[in-house]
Amino acid sequence: MLKGKHILLGVTGSIAAYKAAILVRALVKEGAEVKIIMTPLAKEFITPLTLATLAKSPILVDFFDPENGNWNSHVDLGLWADLYLIAPATANTMGKMAHAIADNLLITSYLSARCPVFLAPAMDLDMFMHPANTDNMELLRKRGVHFVDPGNGELASGLIGKGRMAEPEEIVAAIKDFFRQSSELKGKRILITTGPTFEAIDPVRFIGNHSSGKMGQAIALEIAKRGGMVELISGPVSLETTHPNINVTKVRSAAQMYEACVALFPDVDGAIMAAAVADFTPVSVETSKVKRGKENYTIELQPTQDIAAELGKMKREKQFLIGFALETTDEESNAQQKLKKKNLDFIVLNSLNDEGAGFQHDTNKITIIDRSGEKTAYELKPKTEVARDIIDRLINYSTKE
Repeated sequence: MLKGKHILLGVTGSIAAYKAAILVRALVKEGAEVKIIMTPLAKEFITPLTLATLAKSPILVDFFDPENGNWNSHVDLGLWADLYLIAPATANTMGKMAHAIADNLLITSYLSARCPVFLAPAMDLDMFMHPANTDNMELLRKRGVHFVDPGNGELASGLIGKGRMAEPEEIVAAIKDFFRQSSELKGKRILITTGPTFEAIDPVRFIGNHSSGKMGQAIALEIAKRGGMVELISGPVSLETTHPNINVTKVRSAAQMYEACVALFPDVDGAIMAAAVADFTPVSVETSKVKRGKENYTIELQPTQDIAAELGKMKREKQFLIGFALETTDEESNAQQKLKKKNLDFIVLNSLNDEGAGFQHDTNKITIIDRSGEKTAYELKPKTEVARDIIDRLINYSTKE
């Protein structure tokens, strides 16, 4: 899996730096070509000669070679790498990464890298759990950085707890798994809808819902990470989704989302309908702001076009169609009716009765029901992990088909 891959390894000043030697040897054994950047402090824990010998490549520390003046280009390093791994990653280094403090070659290379970035944190348990450090890690996660979480064990301080850098074999396994996953959907183009729709009443008012678009965004990013191309049709949300594999089409109303979906669906491999589309829209829209009056104001509503049902009619052989059902009563019964009525391959059910699930939350609790009636229930998880479960299910479903 790693044969011929270019791995840029960053080594920072931690006692766990000794594990970098084992890590380099394992990566080279897997067929990877490894280049190493060390921070100046890292040299106090392991010698550049040791790592250079194992990597069969000179070690880079400074922006230029003081002996001959040759420039070590952080831009070239970032372009060369298929993956940038920083192990061990100290709290200091992660703080600099999070806030673009580019005072060494390792950080400038990170800021120039266009490849996936992996971190294997290493520090004492109090440092690891400090809010300043956890905030920095969360910020890096949101920017797409991958983490190989540290384990529990005896630390350099003599304390026992979380902060011990993952073992080299765990890190290599995580990287191999990443490269395997990143090609799973290569060549696939998938349409995803996300967010709410706003149905205008007048120039300043609308009928809408509380959807944040977080679930659809997480699914789009998960597909992109696995090599797929995404056509993301987004209702009005505050989230910004940036990834080279994701093309975003912004819409506002159910009618606009319908038009975009119908236009794109014939050219994709399938669609995941995660948007909370309005079921009703005003029959007429006032051209000026409606003023407060003494009497009640009545709005006549009409049904919106059913996007999932229309795509279900259009669906050709080998295309898939996945729907979502957010329910408050008779959850499974309503979801199964929707599954059959709209010609879905499977449906993702979540309930507003489950705490932490549904609109606005960073977590969700789902049950996946397929056409055979088979149900798979999942525990409450972050939406990023829920997205992983949904795409895993899609890949397994497609393999069976």
